[in-house]
Amino acid sequence: MRPSVLAALAACAALCGCGDLPQPFAGHPGKRALELSRPPPPRLTVPLPTDSLLPQPDAGAWAHATADALVAEEVPAFPVTAHPGDWVLRLSATLQGVTVTPRYSLIDPKGADRGDVAGHPIPASQWAQAAPDALQRSAAEAAPQVLDLLRAVDATIKQSDPNSLYNRPARIYFAGVTGAPGDGDRALARDMRRRLPQTGDLLVSAAYAADFTVRGTVKMTDEPGGQQQVEIHWLVDDPNGHLAGDVAQGHDVARGSLDRYWGDVADVVTEEAAGGVHDVITNYSGRRKAGPKGS
Repeated sequence: MRPSVLAALAACAALCGCGDLPQPFAGHPGKRALELSRPPPPRLTVPLPTDSLLPQPDAGAWAHATADALVAEEVPAFPVTAHPGDWVLRLSATLQGVTVTPRYSLIDPKGADRGDVAGHPIPASQWAQAAPDALQRSAAEAAPQVLDLLRAVDATIKQSDPNSLYNRPARIYFAGVTGAPGDGDRALARDMRRRLPQTGDLLVSAAYAADFTVRGTVKMTDEPGGQQQVEIHWLVDDPNGHLAGDVAQGHDVARGSLDRYWGDVADVVTEEAAGGVHDVITNYSGRRKAGPKGS
């Protein structure tokens, strides 16, 4: 998913400061800024269930199917025996009349029950046969709900920690801009360093002292009709160097119009991009609930 905002800058004269500056960058920080990129717990084990109404090999197949479904949701899940410090998803099943209800219970590293998810009832005959389709379907249906549960628990933990990003400004290291023609790298970097602190977060001078690193990349592509597409990405990395978000901006300009000076264009670009970066950090920290996945 690489969303961008496509619009046209009217004329080279406007870019040079003649007349009102078109603002295709305004109001569009990039849809990716609105995605929740906060990771769930670092390791979630799905051990062999002992209360599944299934023989051991079939119970193992269910654990593997559940781990696979969670991995598809980008949860680092492993169908192995739990070790100290692991989060655990405990699987169980109960017989109710002629149906079996699978259950997925989340246990934290201290052994406390943090909630559970009840799967859709499955005919007992299908469950007894351990039909692969039934096990995989149950796991696939439960995985998004387990992810929601992990997110809710994560938010609760962060809200109670005064040192978490939920309760303090983020420290940002800005690593500069590359790829822009003319004075673009310098102009965009200068304006972004000015804009980032205006969102309420803190700019720091060393990467080791930061919660996030922000870097900009620019790509210019020639198009028919004497036009160029300007594609800008503001990449936000978490403390582990993993991508937390990508604020993407895309625009068509007259070919060569940005070969020397960016001027007010850099100011408009960074005004919107800084807000998008702040949205990424806000969502990552759990301060605001993100919309549905893929929206």
